[in-house]
Amino acid sequence: MTGSLLSAGQASWILFGVFFVAMFMRVPVAFALALATVPILLIEPRLSSMTLLQETFNAYNSFILLAVPFFLLTANLMNGGGITDRLMRLSRSMVGHFPGGLAQINVVLSFFFAGISGSSTADAASQSKIFIPAQTKEGYDIGFSVAITSVSSVLAVIIPPSILMIVWGGILTTSIGALFLAGIIPGFLIAAAQMGTVHAYAKARGYPTYARATWGELMRWLVISIPALTTPFIIIGGKVFGWFTPTESACIAVLYAGALSIFFYREITPKGFYTALLDTGKFASVALFCVGTASAFGWLLAYYKIPQAILAGVGAWDLSLLEMGLFVAAVFLVVGCFLDAIPAIIIVGTILQPLTISAGMDPVHFAMIGIISLAFGLVTPPYGLCLLIACAIAKVRLIDVIGPVMIMLVPMLAVLFLVIAWPQVTLFLPSLVSPEFLN
Repeated sequence: MTGSLLSAGQASWILFGVFFVAMFMRVPVAFALALATVPILLIEPRLSSMTLLQETFNAYNSFILLAVPFFLLTANLMNGGGITDRLMRLSRSMVGHFPGGLAQINVVLSFFFAGISGSSTADAASQSKIFIPAQTKEGYDIGFSVAITSVSSVLAVIIPPSILMIVWGGILTTSIGALFLAGIIPGFLIAAAQMGTVHAYAKARGYPTYARATWGELMRWLVISIPALTTPFIIIGGKVFGWFTPTESACIAVLYAGALSIFFYREITPKGFYTALLDTGKFASVALFCVGTASAFGWLLAYYKIPQAILAGVGAWDLSLLEMGLFVAAVFLVVGCFLDAIPAIIIVGTILQPLTISAGMDPVHFAMIGIISLAFGLVTPPYGLCLLIACAIAKVRLIDVIGPVMIMLVPMLAVLFLVIAWPQVTLFLPSLVSPEFLN
């Protein structure tokens, strides 16, 4: 940048060099992003260390980010209020008789929970405590149990209301209502792919099944679970039809979940309510701190016009729409292995967005390719936060579960390719309900 002491190349070497060294030294991602900015802020005479604080707190000046803790609180209230238990009973009555019944229930419950929480880490933490001990007790291999629990938890960032969709929409000014609609069909397809993988595993290894539930049992648990299943419709419908903003929908979801837990199911205790608030604070602080430091990192990238330098080279490739989709997926798949999804959206998403626009890619299609690709990073080392959570709860080494995880990711890759090659997988529902959301 004219008048700057460092060139774009020098600044990028310092930023990414310090960041990856810090990551190699096992510094948490949010702190690594902040530390990477410090040398430049000290070297560059026009900047100061106060810039880090200023840009970090500027990122929090966003009404839409309030939705993050509210969606997490909704999920925690449902866990403490017995709502998750009822959804598990419904899942058992639906798919318990399939091969690998308990693992099938694991996937279906993750699907239901995804429509409520929006957080894969919250899903991985709660589901691991429930399903990993239960599956190993029934004779399931520990590697398979950890793999299916962690992999199914990524549905929470693909199926609305997803925290990643909220962050993406807020940072890259994409319609969050359109993203909510765009995630429904890919979410169904990925859940079906996971259930198909469980079916093949169960047949090959002789995993147990449950007796088929009667229609009466299925209807009974469906009726009991209807109040809980209504939550996603309130959140998504309210946003899509313009009744309220994402933040307002998150607040309404908290009130609704609280009312169900306290007055309808009557299972949450004062201690459970306190635990829900505490867990929400822990998860939200981690996610939002990443947003702040990643924004400061991204601000320095923009200051030195590093994205323009990168795009100048890639733009010369003259990629087709399919090739651009594959390129975007490849970048996010690699970045997701090393970086949390939220800072990846803020840093990488802003770099790639102009390139996708020049290729004629719809912003909603671009967002869904990015979000689904980043979902893989939640279960792929060295980052793989959901996989690390499941391994920690199961007390197994990461190396012991890599094989089953990679096998389960293959059908998900097929769904990702379908999303890239056929944009209508993601754009059909937004174009059907509210065409004005799209280009």
